[in-house]
This record gives sequence, structure tokens and C-alpha cells, in this order.
Amino acid sequence: MLHFLWKRIYREVILLFAFFLPAERKRRLERWLRGKEEFRKLELADVVVVSFGKSGRTWLRVLLSRFFQLRFGLRPSAFIGFDNLNRRDKGIPRVFFTHDNYLRDYTGNLDSKRDFYGKKVILLVRQPEDVAVSQYHQWKFRMRPRKKGLNQYPEHGKDVPIFEFAMDENAGLPKVIEFMNGWARELPNLKQLLIVRYEDLRHDTAGQLRRVLEFMGQTPTDAELQDCVQFASVENMRKLEEKRVFWLAGSRMKPGDRSNPDSFKVRRAKVGGYRDYFDEAQIRALDAMVEERLLPGFGYLASEKPPVPTAASA
Repeated sequence: MLHFLWKRIYREVILLFAFFLPAERKRRLERWLRGKEEFRKLELADVVVVSFGKSGRTWLRVLLSRFFQLRFGLRPSAFIGFDNLNRRDKGIPRVFFTHDNYLRDYTGNLDSKRDFYGKKVILLVRQPEDVAVSQYHQWKFRMRPRKKGLNQYPEHGKDVPIFEFAMDENAGLPKVIEFMNGWARELPNLKQLLIVRYEDLRHDTAGQLRRVLEFMGQTPTDAELQDCVQFASVENMRKLEEKRVFWLAGSRMKPGDRSNPDSFKVRRAKVGGYRDYFDEAQIRALDAMVEERLLPGFGYLASEKPPVPTAASA
């Protein structure tokens, strides 16, 4: 833990002394430094959870945290980060959660997932249009100004309509599709891969959580799974967020503005909820983009059926 804390301080010191660099070079430097930190975690990890932002990762983390609380007698505030729970009990795996964003800036593997070869990878995916809408609310109400610039989102304070954001090549639906396509192309090369769809996790939370835990080498009981499902329900997670139960998780599990429901990390969790934000013509445009650009493999195209979940395969 101290090592990673030092690495973060080291990154901030380097950036402080790089104040004279042009903005774009400084942005690239920070991405490289963040990628370097991620690479070390990747090397040490027992399991890697990869997802695009706003695909349900925090929900999955709460589900996993609750299981390890129950199985290993940890406090209800124990929230899985990377190796924090592993340091309490070696029976808990070191889980590296990543959006696969900065790593390639350090390794240079821009056109492949070579960084993940040989690792146990859980790929969490979600309906791209839903992700784009959730990203909009993340950008507008929760994302730090510095992160917006680092990842080339619309600048802080800019007034961007939600449809314009969703169609933005650098921030909205095109960016989500590009991420998913990058993984779709690499499915045959990832020998230890478990794909988890957000929609399946919502439909059968206990069953999907069992798949994830067994992939991690755990043996959950029905009673443990049921407890996890209740603990990580949308209603209870909102209460946990309001009370800041997972305060050790920092800003990850607290609202940006308690008076604004859209600023909460746990917002609506609705499958297909993107349709509530657009008119019919806009919905057709978004859906057409998915049909035209998204590669098959995840079950989100009209021409394919959702993949049948298996124990540990693509």
C-alpha cells in the first residue's frame, strides 16, 4: 500500500516540476505516469476486472466486497480496492480494476490487448447507449476538471446537450464502441476470459456473481450470494452512498451533490434507460450507430443473440 501511495506522490511531484511543458505534452506525460502505475498493479494482480466507465463496475465491487466481508469476517465498510483486502487475508485475491485507459500509454500496445495475455480477465460490458448516457452524467456532475482534460472530454463548465455529448467521437457513444471493438477483436487471444454483461447481472445477480466468484477461485454458498444481492441492491447502495459507509473508497462512493440525484454514483441502474433522454429520431440515430460500428460478440446487435454464459470462456 505504501508503495502505491509513494508512486502517486511521485507522479504528482513529477507533474509539478513539469509545469513549463505545453499542455498537450503534460497531458501525455500524466497519462504515461498513470499507465506506469497501472502496469505494476497488473503484474501483481491475481484477477483483472476491465470495463468502460459507467458499466456497473462499482456495483460489482460492492457485490464482491460483501462476499469477502462474509467469507473472511471483515467489517461492512471493507471495500475491495487492489490488494487492501488481500493484505488482511491471503485467501482474498488481488483484484486490479481498470478502464483500460492509461495502460497502453505506458506499454505502447495500442492495437492489441497483449498487456492482458496470460491474466485472468473479467470483462464487464453494458449496452453502449446506456453507457454513453451514464458517462454524460458522470462528466456533468462528478468528473473532476483535470480528468476531463486528461481524457479529452468536453471542457469543464461547457454547456453540452446530452445528444451532442452522446454523438461526440471523443466522449460519447463512438468512444464506447471503440473500446468494445478493441476487446472484441482480441477475444480469441485471451485464454482466461470471463465476459459479464451488465444486463445479465441485473437479471440474475446471484447467478452471475457465482460465475465471477468461481472464476476467481472462490466457492460461494447460496446464502452468501443472497446476502450479497440484498446488500448491493440499488436502494441499499444509495443508502450506503448517502451515509458514506465506504469512506475509504474516497470520492468513488459519495455523491457530488447530495441535493442532486444525478450526481450520485448509484443513479438509476436501469437497463435500456437511455431511451428516456432522447426523442425517437435521436434514438434511431444512436441505435443505427451501434448497428453500423459495433463488432459482434457481446449480444448487443439486432442480428445476434446474447451470448450464453459459460463458466470461464469468451
